[in-house]
Amino acid sequence: MKRLLIFAAAALCLASCGANTEKKQEQPVETMIVKTTPNPENALRAQQFLKKAGTYYLATEEGGQPRVRPFGTAEIFEGKLYIQTGKVKNVYKQLLANPRAEICAFVDGEWLRIACELIPDERVEAKKDMLDKNPDLRGMYNETDDNTIVLYLRNAHATLNAFTHPAEEFEF
Repeated sequence: MKRLLIFAAAALCLASCGANTEKKQEQPVETMIVKTTPNPENALRAQQFLKKAGTYYLATEEGGQPRVRPFGTAEIFEGKLYIQTGKVKNVYKQLLANPRAEICAFVDGEWLRIACELIPDERVEAKKDMLDKNPDLRGMYNETDDNTIVLYLRNAHATLNAFTHPAEEFEF
């Protein structure tokens, strides 16, 4: 049952990421994003859920095809929720081309979906904070290398779902 729920949650992520391959008139990404006011309390709420889940799934898009992969980093820095990856990875290249993404996590019968923009932050102090909070990554990454990148969630709209209660929505 748990695997079925995780599969269903991943399918929802794929559907919301724009799997439609029909030719549409291109719109600038900026005009498709609903602007939200930063909210550190809600960013913390989302981060705590992601930490509890342990693994969450990040959906991006490449050439009209959804791309989903597991992630594990989720840290608060300066009141914003950050994730981390490597610049050499396809996920980073996809986010540079289109910063719109969706995150999905499942734990204890609830799933959290976060539609957002992922914005790169090149500052050494942001990278150091992430790596200090995730020391296992230091074998692969360093805040001063040319590969490490952290990204923060901007204009995030989160939906917490369960079969046992109505959906809750919040922004950060």
